[in-house]
Amino acid sequence: MKYHKLGNTDIDVSVICLGTMTWGGQNSEAEAFEQMDYAIAHGVNFFDTAELYAIPPRAETYGATERIIGNWFRQSGKRNDIILASKVCGPTGWCPHIRGGKARLDATNIIAACEDSLQRLQTDHIDLYQVHWPDRNTNFFGKLGYTPADDACAMPIEETLEALNRLVQQGKVRHIGISNETPWGAMQYLHLAATKELPRIVSIQNPYNLLNRSFEVGLAEVSWREQAGLLAYSPLAFGTLSGKYLHAAKPAGGRITLFPDYTRYTNLQGQTATAAYVNLAHEHGLDPAQMALAFVYSRPFLTAAIIGATSMQQLADNIASIDMALSENVLEGVEMIHTKHPNPCP
Repeated sequence: MKYHKLGNTDIDVSVICLGTMTWGGQNSEAEAFEQMDYAIAHGVNFFDTAELYAIPPRAETYGATERIIGNWFRQSGKRNDIILASKVCGPTGWCPHIRGGKARLDATNIIAACEDSLQRLQTDHIDLYQVHWPDRNTNFFGKLGYTPADDACAMPIEETLEALNRLVQQGKVRHIGISNETPWGAMQYLHLAATKELPRIVSIQNPYNLLNRSFEVGLAEVSWREQAGLLAYSPLAFGTLSGKYLHAAKPAGGRITLFPDYTRYTNLQGQTATAAYVNLAHEHGLDPAQMALAFVYSRPFLTAAIIGATSMQQLADNIASIDMALSENVLEGVEMIHTKHPNPCP
């Protein structure tokens, strides 16, 4: 395993972070336990979860993932071996089961969410507590262009940061991060931290993969210069970069097979680009999924890539990808495809 510093902290986290959002939904507790045992045995010390999980979000599975992790901590006794990351929801009008659909990034909601997460996780602190998505009108969750809109109801970032500071001061949170953010949002958090003596973000969790490199446009420089490294989610683009969904295939148990509404990475442009990346991998004798992951690991602004698996074989293959180094010929091939098919799935 390889390790990077988490932002400007003294914490070393594995370059592979274990994603957990299928636990309590697609995966049972027993399967999740097996994944955690395997991951830690292979050097993974970084787990990422959220109050929202399991995915897709439903009232029946809200908080299930955190409960499973908490049960594993209790049974294994390995809480201190793990750097644990979780997230607080932004506005949840589309999730009426979360605080009555009225969750916001204010002090009341953030404190309540963290207390509930700590209880489910059976721990007294969260190492990295992240804002899951912004509490203002902006472009995230697959939206590239920004359209100015009325921000009268937006939650001031300063109020959010002050609430997170309370948790840090109480020792319930060690460090904070943001997710699904824009360059403007990231710089606001950093500016307020510097001018108001509030905690500094140490990470930015945004999507990043061969089909969506939009992070490079503005956030990569922020991430590098400000030591707030990328936690890349969806590094395999919902598994599409394995090639398993090409030619209208619907593999049993696949996320897109089970949840066809998850169309972010299945448009025509994305399928065309995916086929090109899969062919490139095969030309060089590489596994397409491992090549896609190795590309993400190679980025200088990366702290960790968050992998998720529903089977042990997927998990083993994904973790094994950490040892793959891409040749210059492969990297040149990636750039040629990217030039021809730039960010087909934002």
